[in-house]
Amino acid sequence: MREFDCVVIGTGPGGRAVAPALAAAGRRIAAVEAELVGGECPFWACIPSKTLLRPAQLRDDARHVAGIAEPTPDWPQVRAYRDYMNSGLDDSRNAESLERAGVTLLRGEARIPRAGRVVVGEEELSCAEIVIASGSSALVPEIPGLEPSRVWTNREATTLTEVPASAIVLGAGPVGIEVGQYLAEFGCAVTLLERSERALAREDPEVGEHVARVLAAHRIELRTGVTVTAVEHDATGVLVRTDDGATHRAERLVAATGRRSRIEGLTPDGVELRRGNVVVDERCRAAEGIWAIGDVTGVAQFTHVAGYQGRVVAENLLGRDATADYRAVPRVVFCEPEVAAVGMTASQAREAGLAVDRATVALAEVDRTETYGRDLFGGVGVLADRDRGVLVGAWAVGPEAGEWIHTAALAVKAEVPLAVLRDFVPQFPTFNELWSTVVRRL
Repeated sequence: MREFDCVVIGTGPGGRAVAPALAAAGRRIAAVEAELVGGECPFWACIPSKTLLRPAQLRDDARHVAGIAEPTPDWPQVRAYRDYMNSGLDDSRNAESLERAGVTLLRGEARIPRAGRVVVGEEELSCAEIVIASGSSALVPEIPGLEPSRVWTNREATTLTEVPASAIVLGAGPVGIEVGQYLAEFGCAVTLLERSERALAREDPEVGEHVARVLAAHRIELRTGVTVTAVEHDATGVLVRTDDGATHRAERLVAATGRRSRIEGLTPDGVELRRGNVVVDERCRAAEGIWAIGDVTGVAQFTHVAGYQGRVVAENLLGRDATADYRAVPRVVFCEPEVAAVGMTASQAREAGLAVDRATVALAEVDRTETYGRDLFGGVGVLADRDRGVLVGAWAVGPEAGEWIHTAALAVKAEVPLAVLRDFVPQFPTFNELWSTVVRRL
């Protein structure tokens, strides 16, 4: 039995934030990986999807700029660059980097029979601490007639070799919107089916309205408030029936209906589950000697949250007290124009018992919009705690909104007084001027 100070299960952004940091401090660290070192993000999610979205963004930009001809995407070249960006699904460089950092890498499925023990294949490891960073997998819904092996998830959608002529995407959340947009820009006829009454149902209604306009601008059919009742596969593709009596036929069916935490064999006595996720405290501790980070916690399934939680755990394991604060985690959908949000929505603020003031401003109210392009749409919205005089939430829709949402995110995190935000002088002309404008409307 080999002994370690800590065994980290999973080498995604969370695991890689913990393991090297502890190894650098002289701890004996093992990292266990069942698939590719690096996790979902670099190979099947964030990196390849944003790579595939970039040509769509550039093409949309050209439509709005005077004197610029609309470019035609070259799919073989885009595909080749995607393969470069996801390293051809080769994790050897990531593995070498981890081992150079002093981490012992073990390949295989891990089990935790009890605190202080991790089993990988036939080998049992002894350790003082365990970090569960095993991530999540795509959830394929159970629908009569649906054959999971014939359905694309994010993995098939980001590693595709040929663009289908048509696709039905189940779910109008971030993944569904992004996949739908890049497929549409490469010539695929896309239909998005969403059970909720609007796209991005967890965000404020105004955001959903903007998203509907974004999808329409990219010739994507959005059907909301519908439930899929049956699926029929055949040699030519798939037929989808919905509860409104409609039928939809396409070459491909894409499931973008959420993710499920990978926790099988990783929840010994003392580890509590809630809705299929590992319950953790403010330090990301799940039980004595057991910690959990990333998607398995169900806090927010983002790469940046997993990395943040990993840093929190590393600090605690190195004897420095650290707690996690999720009030100002940005949420970005990288469609064109981008959709971004941070903090609370209005409904969440009401549930928390806050007295809030709201304000919105259209994108056209700053001069940067017309210098950037013609017929652009979008805007920003903010939510302020009336009693404390600080922002508790914000959203933005516009070009590169994923970049300038961080002004609002920092204001929420630092609880910057509204008086300071009103007095802030942003550069002219920029989209950041929208924040000063909207705060003055409160």
